[in-house]
Amino acid sequence: MIKLNCDMGESFGVWKMGADEQIMPYIDMANLACGFHASDAVTMARSVSLAKTHNVTIGAHPAYQDIVGFGRRSIQCTLEEIKSIVLYQLGALSAFCKANGTTVAYVKPHGALYNDMMRDENIFKAILSAISSFDKNIKLMILSSPRNEEYSYTAKIYSIELLYEVFADRNYNDDGSLVSRVHDNAVIHDELELVSRLVNLKEKNFIQSINGVKLFLKADTICVHGDNENAVEFIKLIRKALI
Repeated sequence: MIKLNCDMGESFGVWKMGADEQIMPYIDMANLACGFHASDAVTMARSVSLAKTHNVTIGAHPAYQDIVGFGRRSIQCTLEEIKSIVLYQLGALSAFCKANGTTVAYVKPHGALYNDMMRDENIFKAILSAISSFDKNIKLMILSSPRNEEYSYTAKIYSIELLYEVFADRNYNDDGSLVSRVHDNAVIHDELELVSRLVNLKEKNFIQSINGVKLFLKADTICVHGDNENAVEFIKLIRKALI
């Protein structure tokens, strides 16, 4: 069964983002912000508690230290720095999980760190190293692509299992990468198009690129975004389409 994951816990102080309370009952996995691109101590505590209440698997959502840019700007870091910032954020979320009698099951880097991980093998290895040094039972979620076997081979060196993610509401380039958010067609807002993509993925294992290329992708989980205007309805629709 393909599971639904969603980026959550991204409020900060009095600033609220997303409809976490409405969305949480409809997802399987919650990628919780860890304080570097969004969230704070109280938000993390509440998010962990909310996920546990709805029996949702918890994942850490670490990012570059960039609250102003919401973690969507690539920041030049040494590999030591990348390993350290991932460990720092993973440790913070794990503390709240421990206090609530639960654990972090996986890591999904956020925004620019996620994109950089997918294009730079050394950054990918630094993130794997961070997770492996903390807990080898924690999985790493990556963008499913034609290069899955290459990533899997590297991950095995660090004894880390991968989760392959497909985006339901994002358009793809012909090479399997996501269309950049700087383009107007990066995010899909049409419900009929969304359902059609999900049916193809579920029954035929492919998603079409913006140019009609069939991308055959392994899908352990589908990402849905909780900050879209119609997020709750979209997620309900996706859940129904996958049953």
